[in-house]
Amino acid sequence: MGYYDQNDENQNKKRKGSHTSYFLSGLGGAIIGALLILLAFPGSGLLINESSENTTEKSTDSESMKQTQQSLSVDVTSAVTDAVDKASDAVVGITNIQETTFWGQQGKNESSSAEAGTGSGVVYKKDGGKAYIVTNNHVIEGANELEVTLSDGTKLPAELQGSDPWTDLAVIVVDGDKIKTIAEFGKSEKLKPGEPVIAIGNPLGLQFSGSITQGIISGLERTIEVDINEDGQVDWNAEVIQTDAAINPGNSGGALVNMSGQVIGINSMKIAENAVEGIGLSIPIDSVIPIINDIEEFGEVKRAFLGVNLASVEEISQYHQQNTLKLPKKVTAGVAITGVQSNSPADKAGLAEFDVIVGMDNEEIHDVVELRKYLYNDKKIGDKVKITYYRDGKKETTEVTLSSSEI
Repeated sequence: MGYYDQNDENQNKKRKGSHTSYFLSGLGGAIIGALLILLAFPGSGLLINESSENTTEKSTDSESMKQTQQSLSVDVTSAVTDAVDKASDAVVGITNIQETTFWGQQGKNESSSAEAGTGSGVVYKKDGGKAYIVTNNHVIEGANELEVTLSDGTKLPAELQGSDPWTDLAVIVVDGDKIKTIAEFGKSEKLKPGEPVIAIGNPLGLQFSGSITQGIISGLERTIEVDINEDGQVDWNAEVIQTDAAINPGNSGGALVNMSGQVIGINSMKIAENAVEGIGLSIPIDSVIPIINDIEEFGEVKRAFLGVNLASVEEISQYHQQNTLKLPKKVTAGVAITGVQSNSPADKAGLAEFDVIVGMDNEEIHDVVELRKYLYNDKKIGDKVKITYYRDGKKETTEVTLSSSEI
């Protein structure tokens, strides 16, 4: 028989009661803790729903922002856009039309007109029903006809008023009825290196008419050697403005504009010769104005005239320097006279072939370019100039009264 102990049963009952009380106590604690959290954070029960609603709201807001951005119109106005608005319509396209002759089907010479090149120009004046446009000489050179294209696409026939190959400038004239905008000239002498500028023109032809490029003034009073007659000899030193605003073929004759919308230079790709990136050249407007004034009045530029044919001594062999010109060995620079025009100022002053000019007034003359520069820039028609020269090895002087014509 097994032994039954009443005490064991009582112990088991006690253990069961203890477990139950522990469970009830824990459950009560959890409920009380939850109630305390709800009391302390009354909105916490909505966290899941609110998070879901916030996600929906953010998505809606994002779509709304996208719609707002798509319909937003930004009014961008700056000194650049103001300058462009002021000057761009005064810049026109110029088409050089030349006549070509060819052998026709019937064995006869026939001719036709075709576009030989395009460039740009700047309308700077209206007077007497006409509008005056300044451009480059090389833009209009050799043209049988000229056509101007305005900023709105209107095409007008143009006539050549005159040109000047030394400065690469020309003036053409059109009917002024269709011209609405006239350029305002500034002062190139006021320019400063680093000053922002805009180039306006028609690079690569009328397809890109009215193109705008921006840069700065990279340098002032730059001197560029120019071979005008393309004989391999330097004929002229052009003083130009250097800019890094892009100036490409077709921009020639267009405007270099300051931030006030004033034209401060006439762009010239011809002077640049090679398309070098970052170096654009422009003829200063202060130099342009007297040239176009002469062209308007006379059809050409009136310059002081000496009446001689010239060659720089440095281009002459040492043999001829010593034996033909008979120069002292210490004289290695100057300008040799290789011919004198009859009844010219030089002829009247007694200058002769093989004389070597080394000075004009108080200026030393080292080569042909310096001589031309002094005459063209510092002397006027009717002025007197004292010339120092060598003849048969001896230094002499004479006074010349300058007349009107080209050297």
